[in-house]
Amino acid sequence: MPRTSGPTIARWQLAQELRTLRETAGLTHAEISRVLDCSESKIYKIESGDLGVGRPDLLVILERYGVADERVRETLLDLQKQGRERGWWAKFGQLPGPYVMYIGLESAATEVKNFELAAVPGLLQTADYARALLTAQGLVPDPDQIEKRVQVRIARQACLTDEPRLNLWTIIDEGALRRQIGGRVVMRQQLDHLQEASALPNITIQVLPFTEGGHPGTLGSIAILDFPLDVHSPVAYVESFAGDVYMEKEDDLRRANMVFTHMHAAALSATKSVELIAAVARDLA
Repeated sequence: MPRTSGPTIARWQLAQELRTLRETAGLTHAEISRVLDCSESKIYKIESGDLGVGRPDLLVILERYGVADERVRETLLDLQKQGRERGWWAKFGQLPGPYVMYIGLESAATEVKNFELAAVPGLLQTADYARALLTAQGLVPDPDQIEKRVQVRIARQACLTDEPRLNLWTIIDEGALRRQIGGRVVMRQQLDHLQEASALPNITIQVLPFTEGGHPGTLGSIAILDFPLDVHSPVAYVESFAGDVYMEKEDDLRRANMVFTHMHAAALSATKSVELIAAVARDLA
């Protein structure tokens, strides 16, 4: 089955182009907001990719920025059209904006490298584990909403089997394997699922054992998403109670990759990791 990406990357590409065009034209956010008769915050959201832009507004913007090249205009209008399309996740109803942003990026990525400190990565969770985790977190109190989130999480996993397959390289802290989310039965099934997933050629699972002591990952989980060169530059993602952070600057990405490389060197090999996962699963039998 072909893999579906969604509108997020197109929206980000358009946002970057509009920001560059505005700066080249020497205009401020306030000036262009007056041209569109909208709030200044709307311009910031458009240029960050958080908000799509309508075709009429885009035409006004291009006119104000002095964009006369038809090829450039057609490219930007095409990005605008793609960015207004509904993502595959829309069928699940209203979802939090930051979550939608991440799903869109993940759907378009070619590779995700991530470290998980406290839980199994979402792309490798079973439905029962995801349901128990969401319930325990207490951030989604409505059972119906929890079930919807579980459905979305399982639907996200299609990127691991639909072509072109996402390459997933994940490092999991040993504590996430031993924390019994949902109880012994649910956790045993989750650990069995990790062993099965590790057999797929596009999935690499490593475990960072307790014996390594302290490491940079104690600061929290992180994901680094790579895209085709002609689509977007890499993005590092950090989730916290203070909000979601997307890092694109060269220095930030260099630091994120250095941290991941450090944890890769400290983690068990893929073979040894699967052996440890199997051992923890046997303890739950």
